[in-house]
Amino acid sequence: MSLRVGLDFGTSNSGVAVSDGAQIKLLPIDPHNILPEVVKTVLYITRDQQCYIGQEAVELYYRHNVNRIRRYVKKWAGEIDYVGAELHYVRDIYVYVDELKPGRMLQYLKSALRKVGNARRYEGTQVFDQYYRVVDLVRIYLSILKKRAEDLLHDEIQAVTLGRPVKFAETAELDRLAEETLRQAALEAGFKEVSFEFEPVAAALYYEKKLDRVQNILVFDFGGGTLDIAIMRIGNMRQRQVYASGGIDIAGSDFDRAIIQKRLLPHFGLEQASHHPEILELIQAVPDWVALPDLSTPHNRYNLEHAIQHGVAPPRLQTLQSLIFNDLAFSFYNQVEAAKIALSSQGATVIELTGKDIHLWELYTRYQFERDIHEAVIQIERVLFDTIAASGLELDQIDIVLKTGGSSNIPAFTGMLERIFSPARVVATNPFSSVTAGLAIHANELK
Repeated sequence: MSLRVGLDFGTSNSGVAVSDGAQIKLLPIDPHNILPEVVKTVLYITRDQQCYIGQEAVELYYRHNVNRIRRYVKKWAGEIDYVGAELHYVRDIYVYVDELKPGRMLQYLKSALRKVGNARRYEGTQVFDQYYRVVDLVRIYLSILKKRAEDLLHDEIQAVTLGRPVKFAETAELDRLAEETLRQAALEAGFKEVSFEFEPVAAALYYEKKLDRVQNILVFDFGGGTLDIAIMRIGNMRQRQVYASGGIDIAGSDFDRAIIQKRLLPHFGLEQASHHPEILELIQAVPDWVALPDLSTPHNRYNLEHAIQHGVAPPRLQTLQSLIFNDLAFSFYNQVEAAKIALSSQGATVIELTGKDIHLWELYTRYQFERDIHEAVIQIERVLFDTIAASGLELDQIDIVLKTGGSSNIPAFTGMLERIFSPARVVATNPFSSVTAGLAIHANELK
């Protein structure tokens, strides 16, 4: 028989689950991971176009790239036509490429969906000799998940319920385009039927399994890519009702960038390079994990070495040079994310990165972190109250506030929810699997 599954395609992590109505089975989709039911949403493409996801992708990236040798060659990239007045000529364009680069790591695939067609316009990327559209990248990731799930279930998967944020984009047209791109990717991955459910609604469906009475519930779903809020009545399948939903384009990954921008750029020479525009541009690119690997060009190496030789913050620019040219960006971002997570359970942590020509050490406290994200907390509280107002419910009519998603455990947000609703009404569910499980419930209900 063919199966229906729930698939949570998350910004940071993904998962697949199946339900028969009585039980929910979270599939151990990533045997390389500590939590095999959770697979990192990363895609590593090698020079020969082999594709890997999850922890296997991470391990291959480290093995292939960190501290490797580079060799740049001049390559023709195309032509530019110059036309003006009576002048018309064609100029060849050449770029330097690293012919020893073994592979490319791609992250935040789901975030790319939000940029399809909008002003920031991210349509795809070149990986060695092949161009991948956003839909191609998502298709590859979903097809690998599908194959792994079918191997575990020993059956063909025909239908999938995919999670989606309440707001993919700010306008209805871009939101529709993002959903259709995800649908197309799923169909091209081999799914015959594709349905969607809002991620916070899916989390509520999973929580509903524990209830023996009807409740009004607010779901605070805060993950790596979006914050989504849904206010629902659950506890009886026939009486389910979504009162209101809302969201905002703030996510856990934004906090990682905030930490780097506000606390770590001085380690790379921010203050000392203020009068050196080309060096300053490199430093200001450090928070952008996607852009950083592409900065390892001969031109940038020359500029850095020239500045170091002329006494422009040599130790700090050597740190920057090591970060860029020893492929330590992915390690660096993992350390920042780990520090952010640590501050959910402790008052202070250390952000540390050690490697060839680099030793970065920064004591970082929860107090500093909460100052760095203060504006985001204010915006999120405003969206929360707007969603409650749209629901037509009073605060005391909401029985439970359900937290899900990794960023929902940040103390600033737990404290905000407990202050508004009282600690007794704020409960946490599995931050990584509740949405996946709820999507499996929804998929089963569609049979």
